[in-house]
Amino acid sequence: MTDDITAKSPTSDNSSAGDGYLGDPAVRAEWDSRYADRRQLWSGQPNGALVAGVAGLTPGRVLDVGCGEGADAVWLARGGWDVTALEVSGVALERAIGHARDAGVDVHWVHATLTEAGLAPASFDLVSAQYPALLRTPDASAERALLAAVAPGGVLLVVHHAGMDTQQADDGGFDPADYVWPSMVAALLTDDWVVEVDEQRPRVVPDGGAGAHHTDDVVLRARRLR
Repeated sequence: MTDDITAKSPTSDNSSAGDGYLGDPAVRAEWDSRYADRRQLWSGQPNGALVAGVAGLTPGRVLDVGCGEGADAVWLARGGWDVTALEVSGVALERAIGHARDAGVDVHWVHATLTEAGLAPASFDLVSAQYPALLRTPDASAERALLAAVAPGGVLLVVHHAGMDTQQADDGGFDPADYVWPSMVAALLTDDWVVEVDEQRPRVVPDGGAGAHHTDDVVLRARRLR
């Protein structure tokens, strides 16, 4: 994220990342290592499910959960959205900041895990979580944080790779049971919400970047009524 990165007072410029990370240091270290292994991890293009999911929405305040190298955040900012982008990896944030600077757009950067970010509740017209790596907890803290961030009338858009939640743990340490999936978020929706989309659909696959081998998405889009 940027100079003086704090979760409760995110910055709005595009300067270099500081050390104000809020969250589990082990999570930051894991993702820093993944990003440091490659000069560019993702395609650099906005996620197709996001582009489709926001069509027709009036730009307002948006939270980009797990912004990575910033492609979605930059695209949203170019479209007139007031963007807050959250990321655990300082390596990814430095890249995202550079991309935003090159694009001439302002983004509010937050260097934190979602559950430690201290974001004001009910303050975003759109909360976008595109293929998030949110750790599962017994109290469903990540799922509840996603829901809590959406303002009345706002939209929650959660997208993940289809079928990943049913995979077996692998030798690399990935265990689907450790992570939050769209179905877990959907299970917490109350009468205060209306589900607009809850389906599996073919994925718009970007050229290059990690994850390009996944062909289908699970898309959950829900609107908060009150």
